[in-house]
Amino acid sequence: MGIMLRECDHLPEGFLETPARRIHRIVPEPTLFHLPGRREPPLFVCVLLHGNEPVGLEAVQALLREMPTPLPRALSLFVGNVQAAAQGVRVLEGQPDFNRIWPGGEHTDGPEARRMQAVVDRMAERGVFASVDLHNNTGLNPHYGCVNRLDPPYLHLAALFARTVVHFTSPRGVQSLAMAPLCPAVTLECGRPGDPHGVAHARDYLQACMHLCTLPDTPVPQHDLDLFHTAARVQVPPEVGIAFAPGEADLVFDTDLDHMNFRELPAGTALARVRPGSGARVTARDETGREVTGRYFAVDGDRLVLTRPAMPSMLTLDASIVRQDCLCYLMERMAPPGAPPAIMDAG
Repeated sequence: MGIMLRECDHLPEGFLETPARRIHRIVPEPTLFHLPGRREPPLFVCVLLHGNEPVGLEAVQALLREMPTPLPRALSLFVGNVQAAAQGVRVLEGQPDFNRIWPGGEHTDGPEARRMQAVVDRMAERGVFASVDLHNNTGLNPHYGCVNRLDPPYLHLAALFARTVVHFTSPRGVQSLAMAPLCPAVTLECGRPGDPHGVAHARDYLQACMHLCTLPDTPVPQHDLDLFHTAARVQVPPEVGIAFAPGEADLVFDTDLDHMNFRELPAGTALARVRPGSGARVTARDETGREVTGRYFAVDGDRLVLTRPAMPSMLTLDASIVRQDCLCYLMERMAPPGAPPAIMDAG
């Protein structure tokens, strides 16, 4: 059975002033809006795929309050999990993760997955200049972009936001992977919810995208890009108890764990205290799904330690996010493909 995709050619009254917690009152279900502009095809922007990450909605609202009409480029805007946003949570209990059910993933059954398929089909019909999916994260992270392809237009689109760019191909079913066959696509991580700098940065980025005529097909110079690829996704098995403060649990993580994000940590770095005799551990899988836990982690006495140098991202102190998604990703540095080598200043 299919599902009706709700589409509108205008924003409802009050949209630009309504916060994420109340947006469901005027956008009662996931909706795809198409706003005209002087240039086609449209820029496609996704917001609120996770209900507790309002930066995308707030950035679009700020952009459209300031930008005169007609827009410099047409804009297609998908507003996602408005019901989770009403509760300030990533997903409601029993809901799928709205950024794991896009075409190409493992979870393509159910009405919400069919809705995402309809969004991609519709944008394929309309044509799309570029795709931008906006997110917050709960831990202490820099602003950075993520791409699923290493072609120059994709890297230029990401580097326009930040010099730190992460390439990943897993997990599947994310919005940027689904859109990548249609156009340059990025996922942008804009810091913690409630940070005005994240909103302003995302707004300025969208404004720049709306004024672009093309995206370069030439390599991004190495000195303009710090490029990493995801080597492993780290999860905590559901039977392992966790805590982020001194106390009793199978794994007790440091209260400043998220300060390790985007730091190149040496082998032997401790991430958690292990309850003696619990056998508690984390699991790590590479982008093919192969378990690589032993490559990165070991238990040394009562400490969970890295066995090799690694750079984590998206470490969080929010236990619910650890359970719903993961503890973190481990990254490795890579050179931009085809990029001319950086010129060293001799003097």
